[in-house]
Amino acid sequence: MKEKRDIYRFLHVTPRRIYEQLDQYVVGQKHAKEVLAIAAYNHLKRIEYLKFGGDVSIRKSNILMIGPSGSGKTYLARTLAKILDVPFAYNDATAFTEAGYYGEDVEVAIGRLLFATNQNVDAAENGIVFIDEIDKIARRSGGTRTGSGSRDIGGEGVQQSLLKILEGEKLFVPLNVTSHWNKYDYVEIDIANILFICAGAFSDIDDSSDAKPIGFFGDGDVRAKDISTEELVKYGFLPELLGRLPVHVELDSLTADDLVTILTEPREAMVPEYQRLCALDQIQLEFSAGALYAIAEAALKQKLGARALRAILEKVLHPVLFTGPERAGDRVVIEPEDVRRVIA
Repeated sequence: MKEKRDIYRFLHVTPRRIYEQLDQYVVGQKHAKEVLAIAAYNHLKRIEYLKFGGDVSIRKSNILMIGPSGSGKTYLARTLAKILDVPFAYNDATAFTEAGYYGEDVEVAIGRLLFATNQNVDAAENGIVFIDEIDKIARRSGGTRTGSGSRDIGGEGVQQSLLKILEGEKLFVPLNVTSHWNKYDYVEIDIANILFICAGAFSDIDDSSDAKPIGFFGDGDVRAKDISTEELVKYGFLPELLGRLPVHVELDSLTADDLVTILTEPREAMVPEYQRLCALDQIQLEFSAGALYAIAEAALKQKLGARALRAILEKVLHPVLFTGPERAGDRVVIEPEDVRRVIA
């Protein structure tokens, strides 16, 4: 009876519902949110299918996200984990090395997931592992300008190491990620149901491809979609690795309008957050429309997308936050000149 109730509960999850929840947090990226919602739903179906006796293999929907810095790759993945109520572990691919070299073994990625669950193996076995900067471990046999390899020669070795966790079943992972070299402090985890999301900017992919420049890599006017597997292989990825990342998601660069919306509308928007902080000092904080666009334009100039917004807001609001406790009852309106004064 309990199994039937669990199935009915699961059937209430749909790609549209996952998308709608993502949409409450993430601005723009409509296509990316739809693709992620479908992949997440299929992943959940696969888990439930195997849990309730399915005997036909269904491959995992591991994901490769491609998009410029600050376009929301990490935020999308982290928000997806929150919506699905599963543990999440962030990893930087540039820290990984081949086994036997100084650095992190790829098993540490699963170790971080285990750490996020407070050593709860059952919870970790259904979590999400996010691997950022995946483009930095591509391997090219020759550079486009100098004739020499333009990436770390260990990149291919790291890719080979990742193969065993992207489609593996059982893996010994470190209980303590800070001393992962200790081969005696390990636990076995079934990684068959862990969803892997890899992401990278691939900012120079047009240097290794004959394709048109993608909008966020080119002049902004051309938006060629669907980077092919052949182009990624030419960029320096093993075909076997790409075969284990079957879902490709390409994110658009964010516009000034997008950034203003990010500042003001999502559930975790920054402007309402700072307004609440100031309200605790009895200050009424407001932003003119021109000020919001000035902040957005400053972020675009830094080429960091949404990632730059909080740092810019901190600079702009520094005088208000510093004197806040002494200005109870004041109404403060941030204007474009306030932004330009601190953002050269």
